[in-house]
Amino acid sequence: MDVVDPFNPTPKYRQIVDIVIRQIRQGALEPMTPIPSETRMVQIHGVARETVRQAVAVLREEGWIFTIQARGSFVSPQERWPKSE
Repeated sequence: MDVVDPFNPTPKYRQIVDIVIRQIRQGALEPMTPIPSETRMVQIHGVARETVRQAVAVLREEGWIFTIQARGSFVSPQERWPKSE
């Protein structure tokens, strides 16, 4: 399981973003399925809740996920994913 590396100079929120994107691309997280909850990601990565919230906001802004209030965040349909660089 990929987790945040505290010795990596990349900001922790960005490491989480990269981990979730990798899981989406590899099919571990499929379109229209939920991503782990904020609480679960805090436990997995050993980071503050605000760090996870920042990562989720970036994923949402980039189009990888969408959030339904009181339901959670879900992987976007593939056609909404950002184009590969």
